[in-house]
Amino acid sequence: MTSAVAPCVLLVEDDTSITRFVAMALDQLPIELLTCTSVPAAVALLEQRDIQLVITDLMLPGESGISLVQRLSANPQLRGDTLVAVFSAGLTTAVKEQLQGMNLWRVLSKPIAVQELESCVRDALDLHALPEADTNTATAALQPSPTNPAAKPAPATNAAETLAIATHFGGDAQLFTTYRAACLKQFAADVQTGDAAAQAQDWPALRRLAHSLATVLLTLGRPQDSLVARALEDAAAVADAATCSSGWSNVRRRLATQPRPPSAARHTAAGRLAPAARESLGQPLDGCAKRLHEQGRANRFKMAP
Repeated sequence: MTSAVAPCVLLVEDDTSITRFVAMALDQLPIELLTCTSVPAAVALLEQRDIQLVITDLMLPGESGISLVQRLSANPQLRGDTLVAVFSAGLTTAVKEQLQGMNLWRVLSKPIAVQELESCVRDALDLHALPEADTNTATAALQPSPTNPAAKPAPATNAAETLAIATHFGGDAQLFTTYRAACLKQFAADVQTGDAAAQAQDWPALRRLAHSLATVLLTLGRPQDSLVARALEDAAAVADAATCSSGWSNVRRRLATQPRPPSAARHTAAGRLAPAARESLGQPLDGCAKRLHEQGRANRFKMAP
């Protein structure tokens, strides 16, 4: 008996931390999540695979996400019945006007809530399941999807983290903690990338890094750090060398600052939550660990070259 092939969702995103967030958010859905970091790689996958939904960032190395959307809009054979969603922190009025008429199905704003990402993918799968589904854009496609206001209370270091857990992680403090730990490791690589870009005065590369960091830091409940990264992005956009140099030094210092872990989620030397933390989180750690690390979870999405 042949098992059913899981629907494919393609994420076009060059930031590792954001890719990780999307993978964690969609982990419970019966999909195969493919990821790539550029428009040429996305086009290659679209030519090779039957993809139900493309979620693309706009600021990418080389060709932009808008270029990918334009390609798909102009080439019905390449697009097929694939739904296209834009996923960006730069949805200005001018950008939205530029996207008009490109047969977009949905627009998602960064940072995004876990529930909103899940809803987007579930809606796409439901639409594909309908007979003779009309995959053309709806009239409200260029309006950001509504976020889910419901969130369970969760322990956090400060009010900003509490808000981030409720807004972006559906109240799941352990999901937030897992994602934050991964981001803190990624920051070391981000620092190396930023150092190289600043030294070479590669302002486009520094701008892309700052753009991504602004979203990641806001998702982590660090709004002031996010604003500093956004200011660096603006300076890099106009190649202001002096401001870029000082701005990167400021962002670099903030990336090196380790936030104090929530008191209710401090780990023992063995790396397990203390009993009081388990009780305050309202669920056993073993259950969460199983959910995060069970067989197939880490392999449900594939990194495309």
